[in-house]
Amino acid sequence: MRHKKSGRKFNRSASHRKAMLRNMVRSLLTYEHIRTTEPKAKELRSSCEKLITLALRNDLHSRRLAYKTLENHGLVKRLFDEIGPRYEGGGGGYTRIIKLAEPRKGDCAPMCIIELTKRAEAPAEEAAATTEAPAEEAQEA
Repeated sequence: MRHKKSGRKFNRSASHRKAMLRNMVRSLLTYEHIRTTEPKAKELRSSCEKLITLALRNDLHSRRLAYKTLENHGLVKRLFDEIGPRYEGGGGGYTRIIKLAEPRKGDCAPMCIIELTKRAEAPAEEAAATTEAPAEEAQEA
């Protein structure tokens, strides 16, 4: 019986499963939203939320633990300097899973989008805001 056994196996070896989840965590923290299957998203949620909780502690040991999973200094820096501070004062719930209506073609797997709840402002919006400000000043002058 499988009582009290947590985690999904995904019909993969332990090393393949670990590599898959690491890659998905890296993608989620880089792009802040990814499209995947529901079971993978549910497993990814726990891994990602643990890393964001480490980022809230923001000490050297937490950085080293995060690097152990991410294996990318730039991504660890982004996690602790940009993503972590967004969630200060909150108590979990750093990710959101949105189920998609259309299953994946080929095997009809249920698909979803997993994203960070507090996403960064889009660079296009920031660029538009900066270009509008000088134009308004020019009209006033």
